[in-house]
Amino acid sequence: MVSSTVLTRNTPKSGPATPWLAMTALVLVALNLRPAVTSLGPVLEEVRADLGMSAGLAGLLTSVPAVCFAVVGVTAPALARRFGSDAVILAGIVALTAGLAIRPLIGGVPEFLALSALALAGIALVNVLLPVVVKQRFGTRVGAMTGVYSTALNVGATTAAAATVPVASVFGDSWRFGLGVWAAVAALALLPWVFLLRRPAVTSPAVSSPAVSSPAVSSPAVSSPAGATPGADAVEAPVVKRMSSSTTAWALATYFGLQATAAYVIMGWLPQMFRDAGLSAQTAGLLFAVTSLLGVPLSYGLGALAGRLRSQSVLAVVLAGFGLAGYTGLFLAPAGAPWVWAVLLGVANCAFPLALTMIGLRGGNAGSVVRLSAFAQSAGYLLSIPGPVIVGVLYDHTGGWRTPLVFLAVLMSAQLVAGHVAGRNRPL
Repeated sequence: MVSSTVLTRNTPKSGPATPWLAMTALVLVALNLRPAVTSLGPVLEEVRADLGMSAGLAGLLTSVPAVCFAVVGVTAPALARRFGSDAVILAGIVALTAGLAIRPLIGGVPEFLALSALALAGIALVNVLLPVVVKQRFGTRVGAMTGVYSTALNVGATTAAAATVPVASVFGDSWRFGLGVWAAVAALALLPWVFLLRRPAVTSPAVSSPAVSSPAVSSPAVSSPAGATPGADAVEAPVVKRMSSSTTAWALATYFGLQATAAYVIMGWLPQMFRDAGLSAQTAGLLFAVTSLLGVPLSYGLGALAGRLRSQSVLAVVLAGFGLAGYTGLFLAPAGAPWVWAVLLGVANCAFPLALTMIGLRGGNAGSVVRLSAFAQSAGYLLSIPGPVIVGVLYDHTGGWRTPLVFLAVLMSAQLVAGHVAGRNRPL
């Protein structure tokens, strides 16, 4: 059997990390996984006006997260093999902080897109590797701990959505200050990961089980130092081939991609939908904040519940039903009951923690989780790239939101089907 440090690059001289240090690091980084995106929606109209950005380009901007997560996320396993998961996450936080700090200082669309991409590339690395950290350090509590960091993620998203416009107002209605303040928040996550980097993961029996030591499923891409396993490529190829031929893996990737499409359209365009319906920018920001706020209690409860169920199919179907109801309300009367539509869409957005929980549950050990996480997130985000762009183009060409909402309802129906398949109890 491999040692308990099989999934770290080497064994530091410092002692094992306490659960509280690991949890603090997990929560602080999770708080910063959405403000780069959710802070933009409430001031998108001002950003577009200041930078001369069309609705089509704004749609492209809302697709940048998916592009980064697909392109950068797929590199996470190789980087984890070379440097260790904790070090890669720390580098991701540095990139996130730099992108958020510099982005508000420039005046052109290409530069704005490039710096947004830098910040989001950092988030992409963290997104893929956090399920691995949970599996390594909290292997017997995957569902509960996924709920903890999903809750923190939603707290960060909600705060950014609600506070960006008020912060901008304090500084003379400057969207640049409203966006730039989140760089300081991201910097707070650096220190605990520096300490965590010096302390090895204390793996649970679920992670250090005999299955991990089996050559057929062992993960040299994560467990071995660079150059330590001459046959690493030979072992990795069959694993990747098996992942891409798995119905469960593809169902998870499809579900992840469709929920990401819905999430990024909501994060990028929902405030604009409410503003076009005649509501103020601040009210639109608060309504959008509600969609994130609901995820605070729901994400933890949903993650814990999903971890106790043999099948998560019913949960996936129910969440998609909430999404379809929210789109219907926006289609028929966007200003009629906006708080109700925001609540419905907020519940539907809990598909993200459900997807993460299913990834952790379907992988039998940390090695398979990192590959499944990279595969599902990379393929899923590739699938999600066109969605926000198409929504922006449809909005540009029709001058309203009815056609884009019909398109989103079709995607939500497909998400319902994919979630039903991905939720079945069929571990890899």
